[in-house]
Amino acid sequence: MDTTATKSKKQVKEIDAVTIRFAGDSGDGIQLTGGQFTTSTALAGNDLSTLPDFPAEIRAPAGTLPGVSGFQIHFSSRDVLTPGDAPNVLVAMNPAALRANIKDLETGGTLIVNTDAFTANNLQKAGAATNPLEDGSLSAYRVIQIPLTTLTDNALKGMNMSRTQVDRCKNFFALGLMYWLYERPIENTMAWIEKKFKKVPDIMEANRKALLAGHAYAETVEVFEHHYRVKKAPITPGRYRNITGNAATALGLIAAGKLADKPVFYGSYPITPASDILHELSAHKEFGVRAFQAEDEIAAIGAAIGAAFGGHLAVTGTSGPGVCLKSEAINLALMMELPLVIVNIQRGGPSTGLPTKTEQSDLLQAMYGRNGESPVAIVAPATPGECFPLAIEACRIALKYMMPVFFLSDGYLGNGSEPWRLPDTSKLPDLKVKHPADPKEYKPYKRDANLVRPWALPGTPGFEHRLGGIEKQDGTGNVSYDPDNHENMVRIRAQKVANVAKDIPPTEILGEKKGKVLIVGWGSTYGAITAATREFQAAGKPVSSVHLRHLNPFPPDLGEIFRSFERVVVPEMNLGQLNVLLRSKYLVPTVALNKVKGQPFKISEIRNKVQAVLDGKE
Repeated sequence: MDTTATKSKKQVKEIDAVTIRFAGDSGDGIQLTGGQFTTSTALAGNDLSTLPDFPAEIRAPAGTLPGVSGFQIHFSSRDVLTPGDAPNVLVAMNPAALRANIKDLETGGTLIVNTDAFTANNLQKAGAATNPLEDGSLSAYRVIQIPLTTLTDNALKGMNMSRTQVDRCKNFFALGLMYWLYERPIENTMAWIEKKFKKVPDIMEANRKALLAGHAYAETVEVFEHHYRVKKAPITPGRYRNITGNAATALGLIAAGKLADKPVFYGSYPITPASDILHELSAHKEFGVRAFQAEDEIAAIGAAIGAAFGGHLAVTGTSGPGVCLKSEAINLALMMELPLVIVNIQRGGPSTGLPTKTEQSDLLQAMYGRNGESPVAIVAPATPGECFPLAIEACRIALKYMMPVFFLSDGYLGNGSEPWRLPDTSKLPDLKVKHPADPKEYKPYKRDANLVRPWALPGTPGFEHRLGGIEKQDGTGNVSYDPDNHENMVRIRAQKVANVAKDIPPTEILGEKKGKVLIVGWGSTYGAITAATREFQAAGKPVSSVHLRHLNPFPPDLGEIFRSFERVVVPEMNLGQLNVLLRSKYLVPTVALNKVKGQPFKISEIRNKVQAVLDGKE
């Protein structure tokens, strides 16, 4: 069958950008649909940002609000920084998807609904008192009603398939429809279907037919009077791939192992939204990666500490609840002064909280969430692609300074994706470590100019030593209860973290180096903050921004930067954790902007807050 789409005679309308949200039941293949649309969009040459939105329940009742799955993509002919404030187009596969998402659709936006799903039973399960397709409640939108289930059934007539199997193909019908509507290439998805379902030819052919039927339907039906063209975005020449933050983190850890010439040990217990890192690393044994799925969080970090003692590049990965369980062992690694990276893909809390939603609420946990004086270094990536270099940076700090380092990502970064330019490997840092060579000069806690003790590999003749959680005598490493030695060791461990500041480059300021308002952020707030800052600057308003990647220690020039601005605004997806740290360290009267809804910031939310500050209302 010819997979090349026939050129349409309908009018083509050029647009700069569009935000689309697919929504349906968790069994409707929404994440697969969004992922394929994303890949096709990347191949079309557009810049993009995505926001997958998973239901928290594993098996929520079909057709209910808790079972709604969503996937939003914003793509453009220009630079894209966020998955979009509000979707221009909502594809709703059933009444529950409509009810859960309609409040976000922009006024005048396009709503595409599967009319076959709006039965009395489905309306009742979604908690709808009336049929929104008939009661006038959707008058603010352009509603396109399509019987997706019936059309998919017609496309697959003659195939020996059950009702359930046919129903599962309707997402590909919808995908084909959207491919035509926004001029996305279809060939890559056709190839993916053939590869994915090659062992079940009937399913492969059914999905192929559904995809092509959706494409043909959109081209011929009169309801679509034109389709849309989003030109390629100007990008820096290079080789690109679409990547999620968790995949970039895994690749960064693999690269760090090669740069350090050490095998990577990753000890983890499955937890949302960090599990994808374990899955990705387990597929790369050829690079010397040992991915260990432990029986619990404590076993995972215990194994990682053992690997660090044995000379591996040791990493443990989890989310906030897992960090709670790992806290005692993190202190053990700190006391032993072993290199260990703790990857925390943050999610909504506390307790089980919102396991599939995003939040930035573990910063103070990483900073202070252990007994005693237990400082660790903390780094945080700003975009999905930036998870790669920041994972390397976390490993660099751990290896150079012989201490635990937190890598704080979150669900938005981990699951979201963007085009990522493959780096020039010749420009990546050298992470090789020199182990002690002369046993006559060896002492376990003898320190260099950075106060770092030597990393002797167990089993090496002449370098026998012991480590543990009881305080050690500086130099010898013998157990010590001497009060003066204890204070000295506490201060040394703190100073090692402080010494990391010497490696932090000058802070980049987006905009002028002085002005009325400075927006300060960290982590996944980067896109919304940067977009809002650019809007203010385009309007000639005195607004600049900085985005922190090093959170402990802070960049050494940060205090001087603060003194150059009248007001400092700090947006965070928590109740003000970075804000507390900045106020206490720099004594600046910051203005907090806090959001804890399990969703990333919208550009408009930051714009409105900063405008209030400019107007003297905050």
